Amino acid sequence: MDTTSIKNLFKLKSVLIEPKPEPLPSNNDLNDESLEETRKRTYHESGYRDSSRTNGNHSTLSICLDAVYSKFQNEEKEMVEKQKNLKESYVNEQKNRETEIKALFVSQETKEEQLQSKSAEIENHQHTIETLKAEILDLPRNPEKYNIKATRGASAKFWIGLFLLIPITLYLGTFYISTSYSAFFKSFDAKSTIIQSVLDAQALSKAWNEGVIEGAFVTLIPFVFLGLGYLIHMFWENKTRANYIKLGLLFIVTFIFDCILAYEIESKLYELNRTFNSPSFDLKIAFTKIQFWGIIFAGFIVYIIWGLVFDFVMKEHREKDKIKNEQEIRQKKVEFFQEKINVLKKEIEEILASIGTIKETVIKTRGRIEELQNIIDGVIIPTKDYKLYASEYVQGWITFIGEKIAVSRTEKQTMIDDCIVTYNTNLETVGANSDNQNLVYLSSL
Repeated sequence: MDTTSIKNLFKLKSVLIEPKPEPLPSNNDLNDESLEETRKRTYHESGYRDSSRTNGNHSTLSICLDAVYSKFQNEEKEMVEKQKNLKESYVNEQKNRETEIKALFVSQETKEEQLQSKSAEIENHQHTIETLKAEILDLPRNPEKYNIKATRGASAKFWIGLFLLIPITLYLGTFYISTSYSAFFKSFDAKSTIIQSVLDAQALSKAWNEGVIEGAFVTLIPFVFLGLGYLIHMFWENKTRANYIKLGLLFIVTFIFDCILAYEIESKLYELNRTFNSPSFDLKIAFTKIQFWGIIFAGFIVYIIWGLVFDFVMKEHREKDKIKNEQEIRQKKVEFFQEKINVLKKEIEEILASIGTIKETVIKTRGRIEELQNIIDGVIIPTKDYKLYASEYVQGWITFIGEKIAVSRTEKQTMIDDCIVTYNTNLETVGANSDNQNLVYLSSL
């Protein structure tokens, strides 16, 4: 019953007959009447009786309400079954929290095992990285140690071969530009020497002056021989019977082409010095000329030398590539393991954060378990019940004022209002004046 109802009750009430003390209820009465109604009536009667002793003084009411609250606490404490029911939800929560802590400990142990495993994995990867880095540095010095068939002097041989290959290439270019121009386009002068007739320093410019076709032919013909030399390397690299046949045909074709150049040049030189009785120039005569063979071998032999040097340089380069490739493979492994380490470190950070969260949750859960244990060990005071019985007590108190205090109606209403204020103050003090009727008050009695 709220305060407004209490006020209205006594505003409308006329003078009532003084209630007589009622006898204690018999067993039959207890069977017919609920325990709650009996208890409410007891508090009402106590309020009426205490008010009669103090003439309804509201200051005394405050002290009496404190005593009522203590009495209510003692009664609730004695109600074992009711306390058990009130604490049941807290007991269940405590059990759930304890189960939760056990699960958290299991999870923490699992996380710590993962942490140890990943830390060991990182250590192994670090060791592997250090080993790979050492191998990368040692590979060029000791390739045979790593089952790599590459000589330690491969780099020096490569640069020496390349150094020789460059001037030989320039020689072949100069020789074939000059001889091809002399053989096919040049008009020989009887006053010129043989060397001047065969090797013309201005052959390239003269060929371009004579026409685009002549210039292009003379300029590009050295690349034909360089290409043939490259094919020597390619066929020689894979030593098969078919490649040997192809290689032999290349030598024959190159030799024939050099013979044609030498024949053309020697024919022109022969015609310059030919007399009336001299026979016509043919292969039989050409084979007897030293210049003929000199032109052939000055191109053909050097061409073969260029092909062999080129093959050697490429092989040495391949030897270098073996070591370089092995180094690159190991470097990629280093990068791979470093990436794995970075991933593991990130996972470790997440595990550490998770372990921290678990520990924090365990601390909070343990704190909650202690709170629950305090609740279970204490006495739970149902505030809605206390408010009900306290209001009955105050109603009894105010009933006496309304019935027995002989003062004016205004003074009587003032006394009632003061009592109601005292009642509300008491509810606030004990934590019972709350809108939440399910709120419980904990006492550590």
